[in-house]
Amino acid sequence: MKVVVTGGAGFIGSNFILYWMRHHPDDAIVNLDKLTYAGNLENLKDVENNPNYTFVQGDIVDADLVEHALKGADIVVHFAAESHVDRSIHEPAQFVMTNVLGTQVLLDASLKANIKRFHHISTDEVFGSLPLFSKDKFDEKTKYDPRSPYSASKAGSDHLVNAYSATYGLPTTITNCSNNFGPYHFPEKLIPLAITNILEGKKVPVYGDGLYVRDWLYVEDHCRAIELVLIKGKIGETYCVGGSADDINNLTVVKKILRIMGKTDDMIEFVKDRPGHDRRYAIDWSKIKNDLGWEPQHNFDEWLEKTVEWYRQNTSWWQRVKDGSYQDYYKKQYGSV
Repeated sequence: MKVVVTGGAGFIGSNFILYWMRHHPDDAIVNLDKLTYAGNLENLKDVENNPNYTFVQGDIVDADLVEHALKGADIVVHFAAESHVDRSIHEPAQFVMTNVLGTQVLLDASLKANIKRFHHISTDEVFGSLPLFSKDKFDEKTKYDPRSPYSASKAGSDHLVNAYSATYGLPTTITNCSNNFGPYHFPEKLIPLAITNILEGKKVPVYGDGLYVRDWLYVEDHCRAIELVLIKGKIGETYCVGGSADDINNLTVVKKILRIMGKTDDMIEFVKDRPGHDRRYAIDWSKIKNDLGWEPQHNFDEWLEKTVEWYRQNTSWWQRVKDGSYQDYYKKQYGSV
């Protein structure tokens, strides 16, 4: 079987390729990635010489390139996206271009290539924000209510995928996942930013009051969920994928990291809040559990410690990621913190 993975040099995409090639060693993998600021081929050193792995550099809005990459493919797993909310506030047009137009180009090419399954990776952020301290959770029937240019662009791509399924009969599935964490996570996101800043002796920036609740999903659990949807999922269905963490706010996450690393709370620095900051996300993943038998296997506290250790052991990886253009962005976003 031939599987095309878009955005396979990013955090979740590279973890998925490594996972898939371990568990499905006879399959051919084509990694189509533009190699933007968040794409890093170092993540895939373990498979770069594998004869079943091919890397194609290119933009998913390039119809000719996408059509060529999909020739002979059976499955498309679509991770490629601009994904950072802060960047979407500064550059919304790029998010619409990649996340909406890029998805439409992939869908057209998938129809031409007679793809047997188009699986789209989406986010719980398309559902908007839940009240703090409520017991409400997102599920597959939650009304879309995106509140940032990023989540709006992902909502648009979700609707396109469903439209191509209904209109053209393209065999599609969608997963809407919560916040992932684990190895190879680009260090502008909360957990790797906190870990690497502490390792550098820098303060950890926390937006607003820090009481923003997220549902944390270890990246390998996410990969397992996608695998199950590809193998057992029902065509045309959406599955919400969440983690084992229960209403943990960002400030608590940062304090947990500080404790693991033997540091005190004086390394926290509160910074100006993000515009339109969603207060709370929480996912009800009972559908994927009941229908496909999936549930998260990685406890948040235990695997947060293992994630800290990964960054301790892979200093050269994150130092290269954080130099150069990343520093320019970091100063723009957080000033001198």
